[in-house]
Amino acid sequence: MTTCPNLRKTREKLLLGPGPSPVESRVLRAMAEPTLGHLDTDFVAIMDETQKLLRKAFQTKNELTVTMPGTGSAGMEAACVNLIEAGDRVIIADHGVFGRRMQEVAERCGANVVKVSAPFGRPLDEEALFQAVRDNPDAKLVGVVQAETSTGVLQNLDQIAAFVHDAGMLLLVDAVTSLGGMEVPVDRLGLDVVYSGSQKCLGCPPGLAPLTLGPRAIERMRNRKTKVQSWYLDLTMIMRYWGEERFYHHTAPINMLYAFNEALRIIDEEGLHRRWERHRRNAEALWAGLEAMEIDLPVPYQFRLPSLTCIALPEGIDDGKLRQNLMERYCLEVGAGLGELKGKVIRVGLMGSGSTANNVLFFLSAFGTTLNAMGRKTDVGASLDAAGQVLTA
Repeated sequence: MTTCPNLRKTREKLLLGPGPSPVESRVLRAMAEPTLGHLDTDFVAIMDETQKLLRKAFQTKNELTVTMPGTGSAGMEAACVNLIEAGDRVIIADHGVFGRRMQEVAERCGANVVKVSAPFGRPLDEEALFQAVRDNPDAKLVGVVQAETSTGVLQNLDQIAAFVHDAGMLLLVDAVTSLGGMEVPVDRLGLDVVYSGSQKCLGCPPGLAPLTLGPRAIERMRNRKTKVQSWYLDLTMIMRYWGEERFYHHTAPINMLYAFNEALRIIDEEGLHRRWERHRRNAEALWAGLEAMEIDLPVPYQFRLPSLTCIALPEGIDDGKLRQNLMERYCLEVGAGLGELKGKVIRVGLMGSGSTANNVLFFLSAFGTTLNAMGRKTDVGASLDAAGQVLTA
């Protein structure tokens, strides 16, 4: 047997970008377990446990809580195709790239989309969203991004959820970069549809999209006038596979579900609140270290995500060269800016097992040293001291 000359062992790299995040070795080992049939009784038992653990992560009792094959965008598309019919009016808010993606997906479902926008780096103006709801009383659904991955902006949902529900509309929430790293208040606020991705704060490789639907969303789905336009993402069939019936729909990604099960076990062992506190503490340390370097953080403090930070590039620093230097010298991956922020920022993720004190200090040291080498003088020692004060408080 000959070996393909293109196959090679990849270098281990520290993933501190917007995703995927680092994956613990026990999760990777779980993926290597023997593959079972997708209707095997042992695999069905793993599905049952995974579903229970996922409900805990979502903080919900929703019966329809599953994980879809595909990345977070598959969760977005599944939510839209199941709840939107051609001609429906929906209100989709955006304050970054992924809100705009949700708008496009809704348009491809045939919806009449009312768009409410905020500048990149700022949350929504809630009153503008409320006015759109008042102006469009026939809208079926309001879509909002809780954790905008392109900007690191956190959107508070409390007032939005109350207003949308009072208007008789469903609330669809993107929690791709928040689930597992901060509160996603599904049952507390009665969020109707929430989707996420396996590869961010949940600490699993990319390839699965957790999704939960509340009773109002299930009723809307069951009362559709037309079939769901996507056979593969049709939740009316998929819920029968995840339910007691075990109705065959598709061949599940068996080994990915092993990994997801193990990642959810890790979350359960740590405890949700302790996990949220860890993400917040490490983010605060990162911010303190960057501010000690006199680096601008474009998102105001009260709107920052604990899982992802947008960092403005100092004048004269080239985005591509900075990221290339971090990779070549330190095997350290960070993310580029997207949309209106392209070339202006880098994005640093502290998610899942990647959110550690060591990673904060390592990034600050590598980032500051690289900036110094590129001609932008920074005080690396002061940065590490500032971060250390937060970490040891």
